[in-house]
Amino acid sequence: MAYTESWSGKINRKLLKKLHIIDVAAGREKADLVLKNATYVNVFSGELDTRDIAVTEGLIVGMGSYQGLEEVDMTGKIICPGFIDAHIHLESSLVSPAEFARAVIPHGTTTVITDPHEITNVMGTDGIEYMIAATEDLPVDVRFMLPSCVPASPMDESGANLDYRDIDSFFDHPRVQGLAEMMNFPGIVAADGSTVAKIIASQAHHKKIDGHAPGLTGKELNAYIAAGVYSDHECADLDDAMEKLRLGQFIMIREGTAAKNLEALMPLIRSEKYFDRCMFCTDDKHPSDLLEKGHIDYICREAVRMGADPIRTVQVACLHAARYFLLNNRGAIAPGYLADFAIVEDLKDFHVVTVYKKGQRVYHEGKAADFPLPQIPEHLERRAHDTFHLPVLSAGNFAVSRPRGVIGMVPGQIVTTDQGYASAVDLQQDLLKMAVIERHRNTRHIGIGYLKGYGLKSGAVATSVAHDSHNIICVGCNDEDMAFATNRIAENHGGIVVVRDGEVLAELPLEIAGLMSEKPLQEVNDLLENAKDAAYALGVGRDIDPFMTLSFMSLPVIPTLRLTTRGVIDVNTQQYL
Repeated sequence: MAYTESWSGKINRKLLKKLHIIDVAAGREKADLVLKNATYVNVFSGELDTRDIAVTEGLIVGMGSYQGLEEVDMTGKIICPGFIDAHIHLESSLVSPAEFARAVIPHGTTTVITDPHEITNVMGTDGIEYMIAATEDLPVDVRFMLPSCVPASPMDESGANLDYRDIDSFFDHPRVQGLAEMMNFPGIVAADGSTVAKIIASQAHHKKIDGHAPGLTGKELNAYIAAGVYSDHECADLDDAMEKLRLGQFIMIREGTAAKNLEALMPLIRSEKYFDRCMFCTDDKHPSDLLEKGHIDYICREAVRMGADPIRTVQVACLHAARYFLLNNRGAIAPGYLADFAIVEDLKDFHVVTVYKKGQRVYHEGKAADFPLPQIPEHLERRAHDTFHLPVLSAGNFAVSRPRGVIGMVPGQIVTTDQGYASAVDLQQDLLKMAVIERHRNTRHIGIGYLKGYGLKSGAVATSVAHDSHNIICVGCNDEDMAFATNRIAENHGGIVVVRDGEVLAELPLEIAGLMSEKPLQEVNDLLENAKDAAYALGVGRDIDPFMTLSFMSLPVIPTLRLTTRGVIDVNTQQYL
């Protein structure tokens, strides 16, 4: 009898809620909220409609003429569905997830799909648990794709090494959408069993698998897609994107801080044939970009400026990502969909004036609503603040006795070139020493190489944001400053530092796993910009981001050369130089 009553109670509560929704939709009861005279983007018909929008229980329940307990006149505004970022690493914002939410809400973002592989490379599955806890009940809905490559490549050395069994239980979490970017495309193409097993695990749970295969083509691309990879966000040119689109992949058009592909891929959005296979993503977004440019609203603004149809742009920014990730109750304004709204002044500048999340106003005319911070278990907090395990280093640890590979930077891109070998720093040739220092397990491994194109003329720059294993990466003009900078990073439990002659010129501590700060976004940005200025004053080229650019020099899945804790690697051949 108790079981029957319990079951009946649950059914009755859900039934009463549903009956109330139906009564409001039918006009028999007042809605919780009605947006009166609302001109909205109908992503299904591709037009602007004007009607009242009725909201009850966090859902849109009706379009037409309605009365509400609260009514807000929308005359002169345009209502878009809440924007969706199809692929982002929250850690790249350098602030906590709650602070990230505060930063993007004013830009109309209501859902993000995050891959926590940055913190997972540091903390293993504890990193996944930390991020799930840190994003619970935020006013931005944070959905997860589980890290597929920890480390990104067998050639790398991170804080964990996860196989499909380590992540399998997380697929059952209600906010997990699938398997994140499969960066180890060489492993897939080579039919490596342990790599392919992760795809099989995701498919067994009927989840999506995202891709990451820059420049992959021909039969190797066929093999990669045949394994079950559904999308790609690494298309830097139209030919690459079209080959993948023709083979059935969805294209995530990326416009972030480090990589900007929107202009190159604009023909996809302009084309009526291709745009419905596209969605927007940022991948990595630094504080200054969030503060000065925006988020998905900025991509919409730029797309329209480059000639995209405004309504089509909104469809790419909302509906397509929702449809791809099977988030069937968002990405549109229609009965049964979540009442997530980005209300803008027009479809040219996309200036966001008001944001609703599940029918609750979370931002209005410059002011965001307060929200409680998520509660993170104490053991995860302790673990996240103790991730540096390495000895104190001296200049002798950076000495080399043979020529090392030279990594050439490419302006505006994260790909690199092979610039041969070098034996010493040569400032006249813009040739600097670079090191990647293992910091997770005290292995004392230090990979040494050279970097061309960075511009530093004195001192050293170091950061613990070094994709994807997040060891310490340091570039400098002399071994003494490189040792000093590395030791300072460890003392701060992570972060960014610019030094010269044994003196700290600027720094940004990142105490959460060496990746994120607990400080407010504006304060983090001020410290970051101060550090950039210090790096530029030492000669770093002003056409690059000194730290984000440096952070990608250790990622061994982006061609051509990279530096790991064991030395310079040729990504195409997966061989050390």
